[in-house]
Parts: sequence; C-alpha cells; structure tokens
Amino acid sequence: MELVSSDIAANPSEAIQLLIGQIEKVIRGKRKQIELVISCLVAGGHILMEDNPGTGKTVLARTLAQAISGNSLAENVSFKRVQFTPDLLPMDLIGTHIFDDRNNSFIFKKGPLFCNLLLADEINRASPKVQSALLECMAEHQITIGDITYPLEQLFFTIATQNPVEMEGTYPLPAAQLDRFYMKIYFGYVDERTELQIYHHYLDIAKNLENLEQVLRMEDILQLQVEANNVFIHDEIIQAVSNIVRSTRTHSDISLGASTRSGIYFIKCLRAFALVRGRSFVIEDDVKNIANPVIEHRLIYRNKEGKLNALNNIINKEIERLAKLKLVHQ
Repeated sequence: MELVSSDIAANPSEAIQLLIGQIEKVIRGKRKQIELVISCLVAGGHILMEDNPGTGKTVLARTLAQAISGNSLAENVSFKRVQFTPDLLPMDLIGTHIFDDRNNSFIFKKGPLFCNLLLADEINRASPKVQSALLECMAEHQITIGDITYPLEQLFFTIATQNPVEMEGTYPLPAAQLDRFYMKIYFGYVDERTELQIYHHYLDIAKNLENLEQVLRMEDILQLQVEANNVFIHDEIIQAVSNIVRSTRTHSDISLGASTRSGIYFIKCLRAFALVRGRSFVIEDDVKNIANPVIEHRLIYRNKEGKLNALNNIINKEIERLAKLKLVHQ
C-alpha cells in the first residue's frame, strides 16, 4: 500500500503504523525501540544506539530505509552504511577532490554523508577526528569543504551504533558530538519467547527483509515532521522540561548538566513521540518515556552511584509534580 502526501495530514498515525508494521516484519520484540527511532526521525534529529553486536541495530536501519521510497516510487531513499574503523579518515565520509583529466581541473566527489539515511556502524571504533567530521552535517545539514558549503538532502537522518565503551578498541564519543544526537537508546536482547521464535523462523525473517514494501515516500516523512510541530504541548510540560534540564546542572552527583539545545530536542521528541503514539497532544507519560533517552547521554557524573540514580530522581520528581496538576490537554 502506498500513501500519498495528502493522506498524512488527515491521518498521520495510520502512516506511522504502516511504517512500524513493515519494520516489525523483520525486527521482532522491539516495539518500544522502533517507536523511539521513528520518533527521532519524525522530530528531525539523529539517534545513537548502543549495545553488544548481534542485537539487530544494523538490520533495523536497513529495514527502515527499505520501507521508504525516494523521489521515485521505483527506488528507496538514498541509504549509505559506513563501517567505522580505526583507519577511517574524514575524507572517507565527506568526500574529496579528484583530478578530472578531460576538464583539466579538480572536481569534488561526494562521500557517503550525502544521503537521506546514514548508518554510522560502530561509530566509536573510529578516532575522535573522524567522529568530529559528523558534527556540522548533523547540526546544520551541510558540509563545508574549503570555501564551499554543500547543503545536504532535506531529509537527512543518522542512525549511529556503538559498542559498549568498555569494549576493547573503542573511543568515547566527544561531548559535543553526543549533544547532537536527539536520543541514545539501548537496544537490548529480546525476551526468551521472542528469541525462540526468531530461531524457528529466521529464514522467513530474512525473506521479509528482501521483500519489504515501500509504505511511505520521502515527502511523507517530511510532512510528518511538519505535523509533529503542530502537536499540542501544555505549558506545564514545557516547564517540566526546563526543570529537568536545569536540575541536571545543579545536582551534586552530576558534574556536567544538560544544555539548552537538549531542552529543545526534548520538546521536539515529545511532540514526535505523541504523534507516533497516535495523539495530537503530549501527555505526562511521554515525559517519562522520553526523558532518559534524550537527557542521559549528555550528562557527566561524579560517581557510579550518581549515574544510577541522579537523573531518575530528577525525572520522577517532575512526573509527581505533573500528576498533582491534573492537566487538561487540548
């Protein structure tokens, strides 16, 4: 089933559920993680997924790309996968100038960052210099080479995966780059029952990946991003976002708190998540579901105990405050 853009404004929830349905043909038992990834896409941001190898992070990115068509219904959105390794260079991402014998001049050959959906696989295996090459494109949707600035595609979404930082051969991501990711989520293993089903049907799941339908067009995704901006959010929920962000800067167990940018991303993700859940308004539970993925990776803690409890205590305090207000959403 193909949707046209005019359908999106009338029923954005139906469009999103079609997309989720296609992804779940391949990714089993990960509904919440899928919702968060799509929320990040609809919010116009980028997402970082951390977990051990073999949990389905790369397959999720590929599945998402295959379910969305490009400018022509006969093609997918432009999808590029970059395997980050210690010997990767910035020019391997951005591109480089090569000499054109016919014109006797140098021309710019674009790198894989010029795409719609970028999978930056095992991003923390590359050096900080390479990781920093992503900063401008993620924040400003453009790449500057010398004196020339090249705009990226209107739809540009980065899914980055990283192995746990304790693993051998990894580099911690710089705080400035972490701040560009709207969310960081942990993919995790599926439950025992789902894992057993995967073992029984892995051949069928592989066939599903090869035969996925394109249920949305690129322009539909752009329209969903517009619709997300129209989702109603109560002033008290915006106040809760501000309280959470500011509390991270004064908490005794946190040495580096969240930025103002993170508060803006928080609000955009709340609106997108509400749309993914089929609502035209944000509710208090959305704050509870979104706060950790949006805020946690931006913080630097003074001790291990603080990392376990500090942010959750801040979030729970605001959830309790909102519950007492009994907000009316309209």
